[in-house]
Amino acid sequence: MDKPPIKPSGVVGLIPAAGQASRLGSLPCSKEVFPLGLEAPDANGVSRPKVACQFLLEQFQAAGIERAFMIIRPGKWDIPGFLGDGEKFNIHLAYLMMNHPYGSPYSLDQAWPFIQNDRVALGYPDILFKPENAYTKLLKRQESSGDDVVLGLFPADNPQKTDMIETNSQGDVTNIIIKPKTSTLRHCWLNAVWTPRFSNFLHDYLAGVIGQARETGSMEKLAEREFYVGNVFQAWLDQGHSIATETFPEGKWRDIGTVEDLRRGMRDFESSQKPC
Repeated sequence: MDKPPIKPSGVVGLIPAAGQASRLGSLPCSKEVFPLGLEAPDANGVSRPKVACQFLLEQFQAAGIERAFMIIRPGKWDIPGFLGDGEKFNIHLAYLMMNHPYGSPYSLDQAWPFIQNDRVALGYPDILFKPENAYTKLLKRQESSGDDVVLGLFPADNPQKTDMIETNSQGDVTNIIIKPKTSTLRHCWLNAVWTPRFSNFLHDYLAGVIGQARETGSMEKLAEREFYVGNVFQAWLDQGHSIATETFPEGKWRDIGTVEDLRRGMRDFESSQKPC
């Protein structure tokens, strides 16, 4: 049966920013607000630092996304201290505190009481990517296809750093492989949009995982391994739901979660004032 088209509606951005950035060692600030360089001088000749998460906020703006939640952990007060309410970045920005420290899905679920009836655009503040209209294309694809979840796919040369995506001839996801050591697959997912139906699935699924761990006395084991958003997408597939994709064959991206990639991101910005 054909899916009914999804009507355009308000979209809220979700930004998980509760990580500890352990791969970067000691930083003077949270990596999300680490300056990658200086912006071009404004009309008054003033150059301002451009921090890592600004690129994602600009991507949201380009797609008409006017509000977003960032989920942070205690101690990362420099993020709201720098970004404030988002006014200077032309977006309405609010903050939520991480609860369960088991990975990004649990951080995202903190927003569930506030976004139950909204479409969601997920973005990672430490991944710089092009094209600038990526979210616009994802949202249009969702509205035309009627799919609850649409993933943005990008070329991937280092599968061990990403979730590699297997698709069928229609471009629908058939399998998600979390950070494989090697892979013959060509694309990973970097961003996503979804409907309230998936937000509710995410909430209920995680509640079930925690409930089962408590019943079996295995909460410590739950804390020993990090759980990924890709795991929840796979669970959605396993229950018979579909995931559509929008592929960006010329897309470029950089995860600045390591020291060397952070250096590269800074060099990229210095040369072009744009990421990647």
